[in-house]
Amino acid sequence: MPQAQTMTLDEKLAIGCKAAELEKAGDKEGAMRLMKTTPIPPYIAKVIKEKAGAEYLAGWNLSEAEAEFGAGWLDR
Repeated sequence: MPQAQTMTLDEKLAIGCKAAELEKAGDKEGAMRLMKTTPIPPYIAKVIKEKAGAEYLAGWNLSEAEAEFGAGWLDR
C-alpha cells in the first residue's frame, strides 16, 4: 500500500491564499473546491464528524485523519 504524501505548511498556505484570491474575485465555488484539497487536521476532522456527521466531510481531503485514525475511520 503506498504511503500518503504529506503536504507542507507552505503548500497549505499557498492553497489558502489562492482560495482567498478566488473568493475575493467572486468565485466562491472555486475557492471551496480548492480548499477541499488541503488536508483537514485529524483533530478538526474528528470534531466535524462528531458534530456535523460524516456526510459533511464528503469531498474533503482526509489523508491526515486517515493516517492517524486508520482507513475507514469515517465509517466507524
